[in-house]
Amino acid sequence: MTITEIYTPVGGYAPDFELPGIDGQVHHLSRYLEKFRAVGVISMSNHCPYVGLYVERLKNIQAEFGEQGFTLIGMNGSDLTTEPSETFEQMQAYAKAYVLNFPYLWDPTQEVTRSFGTSKTPMAFLIDAKGVVCYKGQIDDRPQNPKSVAQHYLKQAIACLLTGQEILLTETEPLGTSLVIGN
Repeated sequence: MTITEIYTPVGGYAPDFELPGIDGQVHHLSRYLEKFRAVGVISMSNHCPYVGLYVERLKNIQAEFGEQGFTLIGMNGSDLTTEPSETFEQMQAYAKAYVLNFPYLWDPTQEVTRSFGTSKTPMAFLIDAKGVVCYKGQIDDRPQNPKSVAQHYLKQAIACLLTGQEILLTETEPLGTSLVIGN
C-alpha cells in the first residue's frame, strides 16, 4: 500500500494521534482540537534544508496567530534507518537551537505520517476545530527567498479559517525534501 492509497484528503478528518513531544509530554490531537480553533501540523525533520529555510517563518506564523486560537505542531516522521540524525535527542537539540515556539512531536513508527499522507518536509496541514483538514501543501511560494513571497498559502488559509471565510486554495503541491517511508 502506498501513501497515496491511505492519505487524508482535504475535507477528510485528520488522523487523531498520541505522540511524544520533545517536552517529555504525550500530545493528543483531540486535546488540541478542544483547546484551539485551528491547528497547523507541519512535517519537519532536523536535516531538511527546506525546513531550515522555513523555521523563522513558522515561528512568526505561530506568534501572529497564537492569540487568535491557533497553534502549530511540528511533527517529525522521518525513518531512522535512512536518517539516523532524526533521533528524539537530536530533535530536542534542534528545537533548542532554533528556539521553537511550538510543540515538536516525534512519530517513531511513521503511522501518523502515513495517515496524513506526508510526502515531503516541510508539508503543512491545517485542521479546523472539528478535526477536518482544510488545507494541505506548501507554506508559501518562495522557500529560498522570504522577502519575495507572493503567495502565503498557509497564512492565508489560517486567516480565512479564523475569520469564517472560505479557503479558496485548499491544496498546493508540497515542495521540499522527499520523506522516506519505511516498512
